[in-house]
Formats: sequence, C-alpha cells, structure tokens
Amino acid sequence: MTAKKGGLGRGLGRGLDAMISDTSKPRQAEKTPEKTLTVKEPEGEAKGKVFTVKIAQVEPSRKQPRKQFDEDALLELAESIKQFGVLQPLLVQKKDDYYEIIAGERRWRASKLAGIKDIPVIVKEFSEQEAVEISLIENIQRENLNPIEEAAAYKRLMEEFHLKQDTIAERVSKSRTAVTNSMRLLKLDERVQQMLIDEMLTTGHARALLSIEDKNMQHAAAIKVFDEKLSVRETEKLVKEILNPRKEEKEKKADRAQDLVYEQLEEKIKGIIGSKVAIRRKSKDKGKIEIAYYSQDELERIVELLETIR
Repeated sequence: MTAKKGGLGRGLGRGLDAMISDTSKPRQAEKTPEKTLTVKEPEGEAKGKVFTVKIAQVEPSRKQPRKQFDEDALLELAESIKQFGVLQPLLVQKKDDYYEIIAGERRWRASKLAGIKDIPVIVKEFSEQEAVEISLIENIQRENLNPIEEAAAYKRLMEEFHLKQDTIAERVSKSRTAVTNSMRLLKLDERVQQMLIDEMLTTGHARALLSIEDKNMQHAAAIKVFDEKLSVRETEKLVKEILNPRKEEKEKKADRAQDLVYEQLEEKIKGIIGSKVAIRRKSKDKGKIEIAYYSQDELERIVELLETIR
C-alpha cells in the first residue's frame, strides 16, 4: 500500500529498508512529536553499519507485538539460512549486556533452528515508542501478525503513547477505518478471539459476531459458524436471528399466512381457467401470474376464454 506523505508516515510507510539504509546522517526531529522518528545512532565502529555478533548475544523484545510464529514457515526459513545465510541483517539496539531485536525476530528464531552461531545486525538507538512502532510496522508490512496481535499493538500505541487513530493509520499506511475495525476485535469474547487467532474464523465472521454483547451467546454462535462452515453473510443472518428472535418469528408467520392466501388465489384462478396457475411475488404489492398450457389447442382455449372476459 502506498504510504501517505509527511512525518513519520513518510519514513515508515516506505518500509524498513529506508530506515535501515539511511545512515549517512542523523535524522532531524520535526516540530510535531507524534509525526517524528528521531533515530540516534551509536558511536564508534557499529554506527549504522552491518556487523556480526554471536547469536547468543541477541534476544527478542518482550514487548514485540507478534506472539505466535508458524513453526513450518520457520523450518523452511531455517533451511534457506543453512544454504544461503541470513540475507537481511536484524535491526537491534544495545542493552546492558545484549542486543535487543527491534525488527527481525523471525530470522533470529530460524537462525537458531539452523544452528547458526553468528548473525548480522545493524545497531541503532530507539525510544520505547519507536521500537514498538517499528516492530508493529515490520510485521504488518510482512503480514505476519494475526488480527488480534495487530489490534493489541494499535491499542498499546493509543494507551501507552497517546497516539490518535489518525496518526496510527498514517504510520502503518492504512485507513483510519481499518485501524478502528481492527481494534474493535478486542471487544470479542476471549474464546472467540482465540478462534480468530487459530483461523477457525475470519475477521469478517468476527466483525459480524461483535453485535452479540452476551459473551456466552457470542461464543456459542462462533462455534455454530465454525461447525456449520457458515459464510460471512450467513453469519450476519444468524446474528440477526439471535438478536431479534421475536421479530424474525413474526416475519416467518406473516410469510406463511401470505403463502396460504396466494395458494387459495391460485386455486381460484385455476378453477376459472381450467389450467395450472402460479402467482410469482416480487414485492409486497407486485408480481406476475403464470398460466401453464400443454398443447396448442389448450393455449387457444385459454386465449378465447380471456377474450370473453374482456
């Protein structure tokens, strides 16, 4: 998705490569703090350059938004690393006695599986907010976060760092509506959230279920959706029936009563014409009458009958 222009959105919207490669001079802070990413590079030989460290010296961030990793995908990446090495360095920052991963935890995990002892890194210094934003954006750009992890990351940016939804949307190159809809998923019952994480439901199903406020009813509906493999539209219909059972039942009874009326009319017309008749309803007061005939002679008979009526 094309990044919006201006502030932090311009830096992060281009992707992480722009942040990692632009090391020739320090970034200048702009007047608006919320739209500024000020990167302080460490002094000495490690200043913004790629160098190798022992993998044992590198650890993931405890506040990384991504919590789940596909084991099969990690094994595939590990096999690739065995053959070609780590092609893209990790973005890290120096802690007391180790390097904390800001971007690249998946590569780090795969490298450990591959038995790699040394790993390429780029060292920079970030504030806690910048580290969260970069981790979030890297995972969103690579489509690595599940819907609940993504929503939780947005919530953290809002609650801990007081960012507005418009600002978050700009920084992750998404619409404000997309961010809002993502965060609404956190209102789901925790069991339903887990079903979404486990890919038993889609975000479309989950958004439909949000209308059910009772958590147990919501979970029961989610189970029904999964068991019966309902589509999103069928899920929306199910939710409507759950929320308005009396109204739905009244509508069904009204439809059945109306069906009986039209069946009686069909029989009445059939008695007059002497042939099978079907009334096709299009709306409450509109429709068409179909008269069946089974030979040319019968058709001519029906026409003559209608002419007498005229």
